[in-house]
Amino acid sequence: MEELYQNYKSYAFSIAYRMLGVVADAEDAVQDMFAELQHRDRSGIQNIKAYVAKGVTNRCLNMLNSARSRRETYIGEWLPEPVSEGYDGPEAAAERKDNLSYAFLVLLERLSPTERAVFILREAFEYDYEAIAGMVGKSGSNCRQIFSRAKRILQTEPASRLPSLRYGAVTENLLVRFTAAFTSYDVGGMLELLGEHPVLVADGGGREVHTILRPMTGRRGVTALLTSKRVMHYLREWKPSCGLLNGEPGLIFTDQGVVKCVLCLSTDSSGERIQNLYLLMDPVKLSHITVPPEPPQS
Repeated sequence: MEELYQNYKSYAFSIAYRMLGVVADAEDAVQDMFAELQHRDRSGIQNIKAYVAKGVTNRCLNMLNSARSRRETYIGEWLPEPVSEGYDGPEAAAERKDNLSYAFLVLLERLSPTERAVFILREAFEYDYEAIAGMVGKSGSNCRQIFSRAKRILQTEPASRLPSLRYGAVTENLLVRFTAAFTSYDVGGMLELLGEHPVLVADGGGREVHTILRPMTGRRGVTALLTSKRVMHYLREWKPSCGLLNGEPGLIFTDQGVVKCVLCLSTDSSGERIQNLYLLMDPVKLSHITVPPEPPQS
């Protein structure tokens, strides 16, 4: 059992995190699945990897169904919990090259739990429809239809606003330019960086931290918010550093070594302008973010 756990815990977590978007919940789903596996007769399991995928998927479906009502009463916007490169939990070896981008993880919130499970198992883990059918309790043809419906839902976002499925679009140079414009209240510089229809979403943890409660959209509104000397002044009191968030460059703001917030970005279809900005200030969701190391002195 210990060998099974070591071999498949990262794989199980990579499914659970994509499904739930919360590290602690994903860890709970993985632990519960392996606890059940430990107490059952495993001699009849022909494909242990598929069994692990099915077990953790079903637990995530149950958790998502119970979480939906809580998120409907959440004060402000609910965003998934990011993880940083330095986090050495169960996902440390979870196929980073296949990570969904953070922006796409946010987009998955539009799907129902079953649509999300089918989409992730098919798109990120490349299971065929018959295998997925056994995991989610549907027929293969039904899973094919669910996957098509999920893609249509995700593609209702205009192409210019649709984030890439996997990471890699945001460059460190873009972050450096954004930081310079942000810290100097440079309206012109910010306008040069933002796409045609930017969206800024903030999550302060419901009642935990005061922040904007509704998404800000449009170049004028987002620029005004990012260059305001009143609304987001506290961010400029903290130290911004570039770090990897869900496998792609993002900004981590710290105060005396304590992570205070993170900013995840995605670009428009050109890859040269910022389209989505996700600001997370919920202390609970920052608990798996590590402070980036200081660059070596030249």
